Amino acid sequence: MGRLMAAVYDRYTQGSELACLRYWRAELLRELTGQVLEVGAGTGLNLPYYPAALTRLVLSEPDLHMRRKLAEKARGQSRDQVEIVDASLEALSLPDDTFDAVVATLVLCSVPRLDRAVAEIYRVLKPGGRFVFLEHVAAEDRPRRLAWQHRVEPFWRAISGNCHLTRRTGDAIATAGFTMVAIKRESMRKAWPLVRPTIRGVALKPESGWRAT
Repeated sequence: MGRLMAAVYDRYTQGSELACLRYWRAELLRELTGQVLEVGAGTGLNLPYYPAALTRLVLSEPDLHMRRKLAEKARGQSRDQVEIVDASLEALSLPDDTFDAVVATLVLCSVPRLDRAVAEIYRVLKPGGRFVFLEHVAAEDRPRRLAWQHRVEPFWRAISGNCHLTRRTGDAIATAGFTMVAIKRESMRKAWPLVRPTIRGVALKPESGWRAT
């Protein structure tokens, strides 16, 4: 499944990339500074949008076939200093309070435990650091679509690398202790209807206080 996903992913998402995703990625990433970690970096679709002046860019991707694509793209864009690591989002082998920003785009739908994954993002961020996210989510404002998401989800997870259709990712981010700075809900154009509802935005890890566990 990993080999197949790596081979077809860019082609499968091309319509949505051209229609909206590339603009959303650019908007979210253009002001990042300092040390940045991207989790579940996949085939590297975010690479063109990272500022050249970052002091460090670490891309975490546990799938071997995706990592190969990721490394090819990094070389092709002359980003030789990018660090690519093999680490699961639920067990990042990185120190606490390290990064100025963590980026997750279209990855939290597929982690086995959303709460654990968001807690790991919280852990590796510096106090005051930014969590930048773009994720497809449950159609909370469209009851009929949400009902279909629930019906189709077991089959969809089996054929799409554990991708969930009904996750309430915004709630999970808030529960982990983040402060939401900006969030926008919008339909992902040119996508299959059951994955169209998305959220994107920025959340902050508080400077001090309660810590996610």
